[in-house]
Amino acid sequence: MSRDGSTATLLAALLKLRTELGGAALGLDVPGAAEGREAQRSLLSQLDDYILPRLVQLGAPLLTVIGGSTGAGKSTLVNSLVGRRVTESGVLRPTTRSAVLVHNPADAEWFQPDRILPDLARATTQSHDTRALTLVAAHTVPQGLALLDAPDVDSVEADNRRLAGELLAAADLWLFVTSAARYADQVPWDYLREAADRSAAVAIVLDRTPESSMGEVRGHLARMLTARGLQDSPLFTVLEGDVDEDGLLAPSAVAPILNWLHDLAADPEVRAAIVTQTLDGAVRKIVFSAFDVADAVADQGAVLTSLVEDVDRAYTGAEAAFAKDLSDGTLMRGELAARWRDFAGSGDLLRGADDRIGRLRDRIVDSVRGRRARVTEVQESLAHDIELLLLEQAEAGAHAAYQAWEESAAGRSLLAGSGRELERATRTLRSRAERIASDWIEACTEIVRSEGAEHRMTARFLALGTSGSAVTLGVCVVSELAPRDDASGATMARDLLVDVFDDATAHRLLELAKEDLLRRAGTVLRDERQRFYDVLARAAAAPSAADSIRAAARAAEDARHTDLIPEDWD
Repeated sequence: MSRDGSTATLLAALLKLRTELGGAALGLDVPGAAEGREAQRSLLSQLDDYILPRLVQLGAPLLTVIGGSTGAGKSTLVNSLVGRRVTESGVLRPTTRSAVLVHNPADAEWFQPDRILPDLARATTQSHDTRALTLVAAHTVPQGLALLDAPDVDSVEADNRRLAGELLAAADLWLFVTSAARYADQVPWDYLREAADRSAAVAIVLDRTPESSMGEVRGHLARMLTARGLQDSPLFTVLEGDVDEDGLLAPSAVAPILNWLHDLAADPEVRAAIVTQTLDGAVRKIVFSAFDVADAVADQGAVLTSLVEDVDRAYTGAEAAFAKDLSDGTLMRGELAARWRDFAGSGDLLRGADDRIGRLRDRIVDSVRGRRARVTEVQESLAHDIELLLLEQAEAGAHAAYQAWEESAAGRSLLAGSGRELERATRTLRSRAERIASDWIEACTEIVRSEGAEHRMTARFLALGTSGSAVTLGVCVVSELAPRDDASGATMARDLLVDVFDDATAHRLLELAKEDLLRRAGTVLRDERQRFYDVLARAAAAPSAADSIRAAARAAEDARHTDLIPEDWD
């Protein structure tokens, strides 16, 4: 460790790495994604279940996990080492049951949920819940050491296999149990190879072996251990024999193992060396594997960029179509054109200079004749058509983005998880578009008041009025690029706007009103596309996340050399 025994730098670096790994979503359906997600899950579990808790409490008891093959006699061995029945053997295979952790009563505080294996609920009796950890206090277990009976690593039950892997990954020391009949099985050796890869402390128990074949089997197993880099691992043997009425082996059968464990518990330096060896190997493996996750994130990032471009292209097209249809006279048809011609050709253009008198007259006329002022009708028709145009382009953008995503496996996977809501505009868009259009009509009035103030006392302005000038401006915006010879009244609106103001002022008003509407519509369409971005954000990390993971992994590796590796190590 570092000169002062502190691992603070390593702890901080690993916490940073854990944050980067945990924040990198790998939800896109791309080649290698499943492997990347499994590697990510494994790294996070290793950090949460073992590395981070162990770094915080280096003085915790040495956790020895007893694991191995089906029928190898793990539970019997644990019970025999403790001297009483603390864990139940499975009579029928497979047996799904909770793991059992046996500790000295003085060490109970070390095994609270916030100390180790936080995802496993604590229990006092063994059950069939694989997400529970049964805690048993026993004075026969020396202080400074704990025994954890794990499920079979080759169980046909997936939950058992998963739990066995988690427990072995949380161990300071592996006590791997096999038998004469099972020692060459592939699955246990996969675990042992992983232990060798990360330099975990391992001891082997060759259990349930007849005396007649012990020499041959032990020799073959020793050669297999050497070939796989585990030649320094202690190898214990337990002869096949009877058990007593409590299901325990004779004390002499397990005495060598028990004495060895007691010696470990009694020597703080040896315990610390085992913890450091296993911890260092685990951190080194985490660092190397983090680069694999970073590569998976980078692969997702390339697809993510393509999916973002699909959405941007769809909604940019919708914005462009809105701008085109807004100004080319498309809206100057039907009711709006009729309302405008009715207004522009009526006596409303010649009403008095005082708007207040005009509004009073309108209310009187409305009350008598039962109709609204023509200017209000034009405003409402104009707002309605703008609302419909915005809805149309929002729907077009959503449909185009949806169709583009359907063309890729990753996109289809995202759409499958989101239903068909993304194919349509949001449900609240209609009310929002209505408000946008209404607010813009008001904005036109404010633009006329503020930007055309110097013309407000001219005869033309007084004849048209503020509301009439504003609605004329609005009509000019939606017919700016309409043909000059159209029959909709667009030409009349443009000529009228220039007559009321002057050519330069009319142009400025037109640009301000148009920019205001395009800004409002653009905000709506950007908010609409955000739905697609949100789906992507939940499914995949940003492309920069891969570099962040690599940087955090390099920092953790530097800290490992600083804080964990003794100075006299090679």
